[in-house]
Amino acid sequence: MQLKLKRPIAFFDLETTGLNTSHDRIVEMSVLKINVNGEEEQRVWLLNPEIPISEESASVHGYTNEMVADKPTFRDKAKEIALFIGNADLAGYNILKFDLPMLVEEFLRVDYDFDLKDRGFIDVMNIYMKMEPRTLKSAYRYFCHAELEGAHGAMADTKATYEVLCSMLDRYQGVEYEDAKGNRSQGPTNDMKQLADFSAHHKNADLSGQIIFDEAGKEVFMFGKHKGERVEDVFKKEPPYYDWIMKNDFPRYTKKVVTAIRLRMGGKNVKH
Repeated sequence: MQLKLKRPIAFFDLETTGLNTSHDRIVEMSVLKINVNGEEEQRVWLLNPEIPISEESASVHGYTNEMVADKPTFRDKAKEIALFIGNADLAGYNILKFDLPMLVEEFLRVDYDFDLKDRGFIDVMNIYMKMEPRTLKSAYRYFCHAELEGAHGAMADTKATYEVLCSMLDRYQGVEYEDAKGNRSQGPTNDMKQLADFSAHHKNADLSGQIIFDEAGKEVFMFGKHKGERVEDVFKKEPPYYDWIMKNDFPRYTKKVVTAIRLRMGGKNVKH
């Protein structure tokens, strides 16, 4: 179905130094603008973010600090980007939670008046999630071809979850998928260790994902001003950060993990 346009619509996507919209910066921006007459225009900007690209982000989009060191900054290209977008409505995948806030922060940071008034914002992910809700009830309908009776009752939900998992493994047996790096990999199997690895977003050091393991097996913060940094490195350069964590509202298990790291480093007078 063709879009019914009264003004252009600009689909955009960002690759960034990390996932903190207030701190991180844009490394690459791609815009596909569809004009009212159906004509398509596309532009891509590779930018020097002026801060380091996290190892985790680099492993996803492939850009390193060296690759963008001689590229223009967002400040250099802000006017060009804004003029290309013009008065277009804005669209993308997950733009309301991430890409749009990140883009607006960049414009504000360089004092460029990028007007958001009267624009429409179309988030394709939200449309997908509303039309294909990721609930147990919908999963049961899709994989087990039946309606879930007694949904939101603990007994019914646990039984349904077991049945959905078994049906998933039947459906995806031998099916490959594309991981975040674009590599073709084997889908879920009935081996419990492989299944646990497959179902995890990250390899967590704690239970809540506040601290994860990097590719070298080192614990990394996933929150706060030191997000993306190794825990040991932070404690070496800023020892009071440990006390700040212990005094604030973090899960007890996260504090336990942090304490274990501190003790491993030879920390003294550490209270559990």
